Amino acid sequence: MVDDSHSDSNALFSGSTSGALRLALYTMAAVALLVADHHGRYVDTVKDKLSVLTYPFLTAVQLPVRAARWVGDSVSQRQELMSRTEELERRLLLTQAQVNRMEALEAENQRLRDLLESSPKLGDRVLVAELLDVDLDPFSHRVVLNKGTSSGVYVGQPVADAGGILGQIEQAGPLSAFAVLISDPNHAIPVAINRTGLRTIAYGTGQTTELVLRDVPASADVIQGDLIVASGLGGRFPRGFPVGEVTRIDNQSGNTFITVWVDPSAALDRSREVLLVWPGDHRLANVPEPEQP
Repeated sequence: MVDDSHSDSNALFSGSTSGALRLALYTMAAVALLVADHHGRYVDTVKDKLSVLTYPFLTAVQLPVRAARWVGDSVSQRQELMSRTEELERRLLLTQAQVNRMEALEAENQRLRDLLESSPKLGDRVLVAELLDVDLDPFSHRVVLNKGTSSGVYVGQPVADAGGILGQIEQAGPLSAFAVLISDPNHAIPVAINRTGLRTIAYGTGQTTELVLRDVPASADVIQGDLIVASGLGGRFPRGFPVGEVTRIDNQSGNTFITVWVDPSAALDRSREVLLVWPGDHRLANVPEPEQP
């Protein structure tokens, strides 16, 4: 059995008349198509239409690749942003710590300047000391200072800050000392009303925000806002240095004495640096001169 298709294909290239005729016809048809495409660009039109039809398939094929690339870029960008955020947070934390430190140093310098400016009011001999510990128990207001007898500190020595009288030394060791504050309920200090000169005693109340004058005659001239200063009686506290300011007066009719409440001038619950004062010409035998601020 002879294959017809094989015979037809061989007939195109055989030397028969029918084969040559077919080849000529095919050649002319091809040339005609080329000429028509050159003038009318039919092939390009067909290609454009086919490209429109095949675009969704091409997009679908490329979609997984684009998605994988987008996910990779997103993860990389997210990691980079997280790293930059962590770095910025670390820098912000360091900057904030430096700012806080600078503010603390500035506040400390201001306190020291205030102390040094107030020292001429206290006397010729003063010594700056720092608080090591604070005990503000309601029944015992005491602080520990970093100066002791080796610096000339003595029992009964007055302690002040830039605002006013803070207390006095209760116990002194070679390198440290205990001071009782004027707010201690067992402490009393001779004072005077600066405006009138009336002398009395200021007692601690167990609160750092309040002192009390109990022995003021009902006929005394005392008004709110009067400045209370150390009277200097007994020679322990420097005369005229502030102790507090009158905030209110309890004057009940018929009573012999009135009660006067005083806001302390010293920052009893905030001071970190204090002044140890040598009032007048106080001297102790075999005690070295205190270092000057």
